[in-house]
Amino acid sequence: MSRITLQDRRILVDGRPRLLLAGEIHYFRLAPADWPDRLDRLRECGADTVATYVPWLWHELPDRSVDLHGRTDPRRDLAGFLDLAHQRGLHAIVRPGPFVMAEIKNEGIPYRVYEDAPHLLPVTWDGARVPSRTVDYLAPEFLAAAEGWYAQVMPLIAERCADRGGPVVAVQLDNEIGMLSWVTNSPDLTDHLCADLARWASERYGVTGAAERVGADPADPAAWAAALRRPAERHSLATHDLLGRYMRDRFRRYVGFLRAAAERYGVTAVPFLVNVHGTGGGRGRTFPIGISQLAEAYRGQPQLTSGSDLYLGDLTVGNVADLYVANAFLAAVHSADQPLTSLEFEAGNGDYGEDLAVRYPPEAIELKTRLCVAQGNRLLNLYLFAGGYNPPLAEPVGDGNDRLGFTGERHGFAAPIGPEGQRNPTYDAARRALAVVRGAADLLADSDEEHDGLALGFVPDHYLTEYRHPESAARAAQVADLERFRGMGPRDILARALLLGGFSFPAVDLQSADLTVNPPPALALASASTLGREVQERLVDYLRAGGRLLLHGVLPERDHDGTPCRLLADALGLRVVDRIEATAHHFPSVRGTGWAAGRAEVRVGYADLLDPAGADAPEPVLVDVRSGSPCGVELRIGAGTALVIAADYPCDLDFWRRAVGRLGVEPRLRHDADEPGLVNTSTVDRSGQRLLHLINVAPSPVTAALTYRGEPFLGGRRLRVPARGGLMLPVGLRFDGALLTGTSCELVERTGSAMVLRPTQREDVVVLDTDRPVRADRGELVVDGSRVTVTLRADADPGRPVRISIG
Repeated sequence: MSRITLQDRRILVDGRPRLLLAGEIHYFRLAPADWPDRLDRLRECGADTVATYVPWLWHELPDRSVDLHGRTDPRRDLAGFLDLAHQRGLHAIVRPGPFVMAEIKNEGIPYRVYEDAPHLLPVTWDGARVPSRTVDYLAPEFLAAAEGWYAQVMPLIAERCADRGGPVVAVQLDNEIGMLSWVTNSPDLTDHLCADLARWASERYGVTGAAERVGADPADPAAWAAALRRPAERHSLATHDLLGRYMRDRFRRYVGFLRAAAERYGVTAVPFLVNVHGTGGGRGRTFPIGISQLAEAYRGQPQLTSGSDLYLGDLTVGNVADLYVANAFLAAVHSADQPLTSLEFEAGNGDYGEDLAVRYPPEAIELKTRLCVAQGNRLLNLYLFAGGYNPPLAEPVGDGNDRLGFTGERHGFAAPIGPEGQRNPTYDAARRALAVVRGAADLLADSDEEHDGLALGFVPDHYLTEYRHPESAARAAQVADLERFRGMGPRDILARALLLGGFSFPAVDLQSADLTVNPPPALALASASTLGREVQERLVDYLRAGGRLLLHGVLPERDHDGTPCRLLADALGLRVVDRIEATAHHFPSVRGTGWAAGRAEVRVGYADLLDPAGADAPEPVLVDVRSGSPCGVELRIGAGTALVIAADYPCDLDFWRRAVGRLGVEPRLRHDADEPGLVNTSTVDRSGQRLLHLINVAPSPVTAALTYRGEPFLGGRRLRVPARGGLMLPVGLRFDGALLTGTSCELVERTGSAMVLRPTQREDVVVLDTDRPVRADRGELVVDGSRVTVTLRADADPGRPVRISIG
């Protein structure tokens, strides 16, 4: 029996921090005769955990009985699959819905649920029927049906939980909650939901306040529902704001119901998981929408954490900041015990349509793995690890294929292991990635990323944009402005410049963080025209108390409900006198002045021309070439400093490093590579044992010397980081009577008195501090007092690990 707990942002197995490296295998898409092979190959790949959805639609039969033991079809033997995984030495993560998605019809909900209660399929804007198969989550009929499903499946899972000696270490509640309504721009607006929203709004704002926001009396059900389904333009922003906030509370209550039901049926001693959706098109720009939707559902909940769905395709200079910021924003809304996890960590080659339109390079999985573990992800689930076949539905429905899934007979053709068991190149890439992580797993499981005294501001309400009535001009303008400026900044330059400029940074949830208690020394914020009053007040207080703010974007002018709010701009003493926008025949350009002088003028897509007459000792930083008016200023406010960049200045890494330097922050880990693309950070455990993470997302190799807090690493030795590859270098590791002070090798294995290291260079060094004898099974060993150096040359035995023993 094992005890699985979440504590201090770690996953503890019997009190010891552990990484869980998982792969998704859908037992219901494979013949049981193939289960052993797929599970064994998962272990061969380096994983220790299998994850799977459990589709309600598949297990419930036409007579409404439930088969979880394979009595009607061996592919329904969930119990047998979990037991086999246990026999094969694997943990298990079980994801029983009710919604599972997974390219399954109805997203996994039985047809009879819709037939029994047709009103569960919502109406949306203007009373139209939603185009997806979502339901009104809190409708009594759906909750009763979902509880009936949990009453069947949860006892079986509970019997196999780790606390009872079984393989199950975590259970996911539902899947991608709120996603269907978002991606179709179709908020659920059933009569039941509208009535519940009227109650909720009246309790929160009072009856009069609710009526003022929506333009209808919440006590008049018909008028209230009509006003929600087609917002009047003068109430549009307030109505959309109200709707988004209500939906977040609704999702919170839904997750609470599911957890309580799971616990009623015996699942009480393993963590629960909620997965967060939002990436798309190879980018993470919309991922924070999922965070914003679901944060209230898991933030602060004991023994429950979130997990990301990360579909970014390849990892490049263009989107590496997307992944970094996605992890940082997700961590920002976690409580002290909630670790980062990734429940759908894209592992395949991207050919999801089986049309060869997309083919990700195999090394993408290694790059993403390296970055995610460096940022503290404690669980990665390779999704989808193995393909299979969609079985026929128990009862035909006449939809063209009458199968469980809508991808055809075959499913998972992009996975590392295809439907017929064939491997594609991503399998070996995944195995290499997990091998790197396994070598340092004990360190990674109990370490945290180090940061540089700079935090990126996260405003969840900047992503309260998933719904917009198609005829509301005010809402369209608000959302367009937010999409342009929020998160990573205009053109994503702020976050990209910080990361590729060598900074490591967390995110701070500006809606919940108390900036007067342990405030970040410096704060960077991508600012849109919309910013909540409370956040503006926090920022003003932060600055006046001595904080340092880099504001990139535009000065905020209104709250999210459309109410004018210029608290921050007024405190800064700035106003916008004009905006210049690029067009096909107009080319706005800016040049640096003051500390930014000496650079060529550059094109920008926009610039807000600022009047700093009300500011305290403003110093222009950027000026419009044509008018000479400033669009970037540095100024004092109280005891603090603000640097406002009101133009989409290019990703000139030197400019942005100097900008952050003006706020007193410098990178602790520096490199001198000539070309951009090298991401560097470090992790450290409580005893000071450290890993340096170098990740090269560029298409060419880089060579660089490193310094850590001003000290040359390995005496200034230059390190080669391969194109589309990385290094994870141990520093300060303790062994019996010895200290590994530094090496250019990666860790393969370590015990109390020995270590196995993987060379990465043409000439590698391992430097130890010890008075005890040292033995190396190859290489040149030099002893100089307590300093012992082992030198390995590639021409002697390229790539072969070296074993070093102490004593």
